[in-house]
Amino acid sequence: MGKTVFITGGSRGIGKAIVDAFSRNGYTIIAPTRAEMDLSSDSSVLNYFERNKIQVDCIVNNAGINPLSQIENVNDCDIEEAININLKAPILIVRSLVSSMKERKYGHIVNVSSIWGVVSKEKRTVYSITKNGLHGLTNTLAVELGAYNILVNTVCPGFTNTELTKKNVSTDEAKAIATNIPLGRFAEPAEIASLIYFLGSEQNSYITGQKIVIDGGFTVL
Repeated sequence: MGKTVFITGGSRGIGKAIVDAFSRNGYTIIAPTRAEMDLSSDSSVLNYFERNKIQVDCIVNNAGINPLSQIENVNDCDIEEAININLKAPILIVRSLVSSMKERKYGHIVNVSSIWGVVSKEKRTVYSITKNGLHGLTNTLAVELGAYNILVNTVCPGFTNTELTKKNVSTDEAKAIATNIPLGRFAEPAEIASLIYFLGSEQNSYITGQKIVIDGGFTVL
């Protein structure tokens, strides 16, 4: 019987590459659009699962936002929205889907964090808090769900050639950043997706509770 994966943020960038990776390997994809499930709204997330009684083998919490601001300029709306999308929604999603995983004693959960959950950079207070919190979720669930053969991991991508990156980072800026990456280039979305697929598939039978960085060596400099 084929397996099913639930993916957030699957419409573009790394998320689309994740969808493609699982699809190529025969998974049924459930990737709600924002119209179907607004991650910034608790009620929208909960109502989605009330309307759709689904059973999945893997959860990939990929969606996230990154409001940039110096600490004195961080506004309440940015704080609330980032916490809801980056951290609270993954908790609600896992809570809604994990029971059937426990019953079947099988499951994989991959939480997509960021290098900014590993190292620091200015203007990323809220983003870094939520991404570090996401790994806290990974750690706890790895312990709590291990007895049910449910493996939980965090992936921390570095600079990646997505549409959003190309929009926000000029060619000259990208070249300058690449000089600080030992491999000398940004990742391609498919490279990030390959790692996430491995961790979320039956190929992974023993890795759990880990924060795995995929950044071309950026964070070791």
